[in-house]
Amino acid sequence: QTKIHNIGATVVGVDKFGNKYYEKLGDTQYGRHRWVEYASKNRYNASQVPPEWHGWLHYITDHTGDELLLLKPKRYGVEHKENFSGEGDEYIYHSKGHSLNPGQRDWTRYQPWQPKKA
Repeated sequence: QTKIHNIGATVVGVDKFGNKYYEKLGDTQYGRHRWVEYASKNRYNASQVPPEWHGWLHYITDHTGDELLLLKPKRYGVEHKENFSGEGDEYIYHSKGHSLNPGQRDWTRYQPWQPKKA
C-alpha cells in the first residue's frame, strides 16, 4: 500500500525493528527529504530508531544504517533496544482535572475571593 507522501520516494533500508527509511530527492524541501515509517503504527517512539539509522535520519552522515553496520566492529557496545519507559497507562501522569484522570476531578480550580468583614 503506497501512501501519498511516499510517492516518488525510494526505500533506503529497513532496520531490525522493521522500520522503513525513505528518501525523496528533487523538489522536496531540504531537511524534509528523509523520514522513517515505524513498523508499529499505533505505538511508536523515537527510541525505536537504532543509532546507526539515527545519524542518517538527522543528516549527520550520508551512510545508511546498513552501511554503518558493516563498518561497526562486532565487539562495539550493547545491542540497541527500544525504550518505552514513561509510556503505558500505568506510567502516564495525568494532572488534576485531566479527562483521563477521573479520580481527581472533584477539585475546584477557582476559589472566589471573599473580603473580610470589618
